[in-house]
Amino acid sequence: MADSKSTPSAPIPPIRIKQICADACHAALGDSPTYTHSMTETWNTNIINGILRQLISESTPSSSPPSSCPFKFAVNSTIIQHAGGSGKAVSDDDSSSVTTTAGRRGMHSACGGYWNTEKDGMWAYKHTLKDMDIVVSIIWIGI
Repeated sequence: MADSKSTPSAPIPPIRIKQICADACHAALGDSPTYTHSMTETWNTNIINGILRQLISESTPSSSPPSSCPFKFAVNSTIIQHAGGSGKAVSDDDSSSVTTTAGRRGMHSACGGYWNTEKDGMWAYKHTLKDMDIVVSIIWIGI
């Protein structure tokens, strides 16, 4: 994840961006300690909108309308379910099945950009819960 030394162009301090992401994840999930697939779209939407709202609010000069924010933002939220226990994996053609033991899943993600490194940048955050991880990526472009 990022720190203040690796994000010199951040529109607000990286420690504050981390807090905004954590707050958005907590607010979106509420008291939902377990992964519920039918809720993931709502959770992602609430996380993204909460982060965007705060980023725009905190990076816009005071007494200016939100439309005068000096940055464009893109936020991505990915929810990864922790698989547990054992079960059967069935192939697409249903001709064979194999018993598997599942646990935490591995994930690697990368992103790059070609831009003005003095005004543009990206930052990532991982929110870990018992049954799921939430990975948030934020990109900003100076206007």
